[in-house]
Amino acid sequence: MPADLLSELYPLFNAASPETVEWLSSVATHHDYPADRAVVMEDAWGNAVYFIESGWVKVRRHSEDSSITLAVLGKGDFFGEMAILDESPRSTDVVAMTAVRLMSISAQRFIQTLFKDPQLHHRLLQIMVQRLRQTNLRFQLRHQPPAVKLANTLTAIQEAYGEPVEDGVELVNIPRKDLADLADITIDEAEKIISKLVEKSWLIEDSARGVILLKNARQLAHLAGRL
Repeated sequence: MPADLLSELYPLFNAASPETVEWLSSVATHHDYPADRAVVMEDAWGNAVYFIESGWVKVRRHSEDSSITLAVLGKGDFFGEMAILDESPRSTDVVAMTAVRLMSISAQRFIQTLFKDPQLHHRLLQIMVQRLRQTNLRFQLRHQPPAVKLANTLTAIQEAYGEPVEDGVELVNIPRKDLADLADITIDEAEKIISKLVEKSWLIEDSARGVILLKNARQLAHLAGRL
């Protein structure tokens, strides 16, 4: 991928020097995965940082015979940096929700780049703080009604990865269990709330394309308490 496109696609590289971006582009490896394929297994964390060129993935935590979805990530985001920085064992994996194209940079090269480019280092810290704030927000919402929790979840995802179209904003159609995990509500609650949003014409599900259309993102943000 050309260096200028790399900076355009990934906010992490906005502050990096042109030399840094050029070098990272030259040492990156690209991977394609079909939907439902495990992208990174539990024992593979710490080998590289992964950048999403296209498609959607979910990060899951495993506990005995069950799993909980911790995050849904889309184009322009990245994962794997924490495993590199703290070098601790992981109990999570990453699974492709759709067909996915990833770019990976080895742990050694990524760490070397952080030492050489302080602006990139600072930008990484900023993004990690933003993620921490999002986690704190989810914790603060734990006593809110299920509809507020789910509205916050959908709003956060559409703000980060939504694709503007003529009639609204498109997102991947996230399975109900994953939505429930992300919003910390039950699957039944998620199903009822989505049905109400469909009735209000705030949301349209396109099963054939595997996407949802948020037709009234402003009202959804208002429900989430973000306006």
